[in-house]
Amino acid sequence: MIVVGIDPGSRHMGWGVLEVTGTRLAHVAHGIVHADPERSLAERLVIIEEGLRQVLDRHRPTEAGVEAIFFAKDASSAAKLGHARGVILLTLQHAHVEIHEYPPALVKRAVGASGRADKAQVARIVQAVLGLRELPKADAADALAIAIAHVHSAPARAIAAAARR
Repeated sequence: MIVVGIDPGSRHMGWGVLEVTGTRLAHVAHGIVHADPERSLAERLVIIEEGLRQVLDRHRPTEAGVEAIFFAKDASSAAKLGHARGVILLTLQHAHVEIHEYPPALVKRAVGASGRADKAQVARIVQAVLGLRELPKADAADALAIAIAHVHSAPARAIAAAARR
């Protein structure tokens, strides 16, 4: 199974791809789609969509973990983040990728950090868990952490699916 983790943002969208074989996680790739903050929101959303589409075309994930909305600093930031998440969800849906959303505190706990861990701590943990030579940049590290959280939540999703049958 190939999983993509997405850390949404209207200026920087982190992404990370993992391959799952049984209980083994393997790092495939990670990166950040940068949208120039000097551009209009509409232009940045197009850049995010195109960047995500390239990731999906290249790695062909079947499942995605996306960071859920959390409280933003202000209403304007929250609205921009909401627009970016909408584009991300729509792009994933068009690519027929199964979407799951995770709150930031759950993601941090899934990689072994406290719910209040900072981005640098999450990046160091992700580096250790995946055996990466270099520390991933914050947005990409967050995306990889989201992918790890998604993989770790698979047993709970399977139990819930069986209960619904």
